Amino acid sequence: MTGLRAPGFDARAVRDRALRGTAAVFPDTADYGRTLYGAGLPVPGDALDAARLVPPVFMPRRLEKLIELGREPLHTDVDLTATVGGFRAALPVYLSAFGSTQVASADLGLAVSRQAAGLGLPMVIGENVVPVNGYGRLDPDAGSSLVGRIRAYADHAVDGFGGVVVQQSTEDADAEVWNLVYSDPSALPLLESGRLAFELKVGQGAKPGLGGMTVLSAEAAALLGGQFALDPVFGDDPVLRCASPGTFTDEILRQQIRFMRNNFPRARVWVKLHPGRDVADAAGVAWAAGADAVTVDGAEGGTGWAPVPFLDHVGLPLAECLRRIGRPAGDLLATGRIWEGTRALKCLALGASAVGLGRAALLAADADPGLGLVRLVEALALELRLLISALGKYSVPDVGPEDVWTPTAPERQEHLV
Repeated sequence: MTGLRAPGFDARAVRDRALRGTAAVFPDTADYGRTLYGAGLPVPGDALDAARLVPPVFMPRRLEKLIELGREPLHTDVDLTATVGGFRAALPVYLSAFGSTQVASADLGLAVSRQAAGLGLPMVIGENVVPVNGYGRLDPDAGSSLVGRIRAYADHAVDGFGGVVVQQSTEDADAEVWNLVYSDPSALPLLESGRLAFELKVGQGAKPGLGGMTVLSAEAAALLGGQFALDPVFGDDPVLRCASPGTFTDEILRQQIRFMRNNFPRARVWVKLHPGRDVADAAGVAWAAGADAVTVDGAEGGTGWAPVPFLDHVGLPLAECLRRIGRPAGDLLATGRIWEGTRALKCLALGASAVGLGRAALLAADADPGLGLVRLVEALALELRLLISALGKYSVPDVGPEDVWTPTAPERQEHLV
């Protein structure tokens, strides 16, 4: 039977499943902890990739700027300061959620925190950090702990800019993470300066409809058995640790946001949505309930562990999320394969208030823990200024859908060929 063939069929994948069973549903565990997983590759026919920025011939706002300055305006005159989820930011960028995975912990977690703070950019600390890495009250400088990351950010924060956003999942709620942070002295400077937020995680782009997943050694998994579901899909060692995705209806979401606003009145309220088909309805519910920001994580987003079918076939692309939401009723934050100016500006033109750096930020900090993220953001900022100036505009809110051309489906296919 070794010579059996199946033309037009993925025989290699079938054989892999026949040999490895349930382990074949996930990426190879050999590089877990050193690899950024997630749907990082372009989505076929991605409307954001196919779209083009289109400067007009006539630029009345350039004339207005010329009169204001008394000279011809340049790209250096573009103002990139923005409001991101209630925080003042040096540019329309924030750091997406980094959770408890090995790649986001230890020295790398501290490096990202320090650089984001110095850049004046808000930073989200992702789910499950406390249940997995600890809160850090006894060792607040530990980079893998929640307090370690908060203190690293607070110690390097620029006055008046940025903020820390603490995400909470179902397991985090059991650990009362928000209560711990809200009353902790380490977070007090951020709280008193209006630079602390809590983010309710409804879902994420890498695995819509599923909770967090991490691969742990059998020894480590045994310590977490009471907090997480454990599934031996790879055999006895390692073990797949699964978090609950949580259960949401429109009324549950409204009540969750009201709870956050009532119990933590001095903190901003963020809500993170996965790229579901009803993403526009969910965003509308969140804004109406009083959320300061809604984060939409496109199918391109996510750095965490996820089943291969979810990475390749589940969830709406970021462009489609933006199209369905249309004109946002509140602060809309978009993330999913953002690392340079063109894709970022297309998102901003299509309704986003800011864009999130996820795996790009981790890669940059890994390349240079001291200045890698700073240099990446400086390059992105230069591109944004050049592009916005070319559109004849000089601030982020001035950019709009008229600045983007998106081909229709037949045109898009021809464009890709």
